[in-house]
Amino acid sequence: MREGAPRIAVSIVSHGQGALVARLLADIARFCHTPVQVVLTVNKPEVLPDLAYPFPVSVVRNAAPRGFGANHNAAAAIIDADVFCVVNPDVRLTNDPFPPLIMLLDEPDVGVVAPVVVGSQGDAQDSRRRLPTPLNALRRLIARPGAADEPVDWVAGMFMAFRTATFRAVGGFDPAYHLYYEDCELCCRLRIAGLRVAVAADAVIIHDGQRTSRRRPRYFLWHVQSALRFFRSPTYRQLRARLRGRA
Repeated sequence: MREGAPRIAVSIVSHGQGALVARLLADIARFCHTPVQVVLTVNKPEVLPDLAYPFPVSVVRNAAPRGFGANHNAAAAIIDADVFCVVNPDVRLTNDPFPPLIMLLDEPDVGVVAPVVVGSQGDAQDSRRRLPTPLNALRRLIARPGAADEPVDWVAGMFMAFRTATFRAVGGFDPAYHLYYEDCELCCRLRIAGLRVAVAADAVIIHDGQRTSRRRPRYFLWHVQSALRFFRSPTYRQLRARLRGRA
């Protein structure tokens, strides 16, 4: 990383969510003291609010909408920071989550780290989970999810932090997943590479799960397609066999 460059690059993708983005950026400006740069990808045409913040904000406008993984991979390719952080626009901050995340990423065996996620009422969200099986994935899809799992095999993509070099070395997200399971699949590849999935207990963010796939048929279809792709993938088979061998 060049001298004076921000230590953390935050990648945010907006789907007509300019108001949410503005609130998130205001939170970063208010609470975060670690040098930060932001890459804001506008996935469909919209008028953005004023982007005057005490950190650099680069805006990328897509000619056509792209999937979650493809957008964040493109952001990772243009940054100059040693930590790459994927953050959803509907995340809110009440303090600086980055120091405990960086502390864990300084451990060489950690591949990805996430904060503790709570809802707006302080309720714990199921953002950290064990390796899914087809049966428990079906249960989560049609029923209300339970508490977060322990130990952790993967973390949900609303807030993930990586060493930029690690993210690039494993190839980032698989863009074949348009939405859903790309976070799980990437965590599995990191596990196969011998790296840990970690949660920073001292970093807390607010995020209310939208469960869009339960309300909108198109998103439900994407969810099912991604699940089928994941459970048929060599990544899933390889990690599941490895975990069974350790049991």
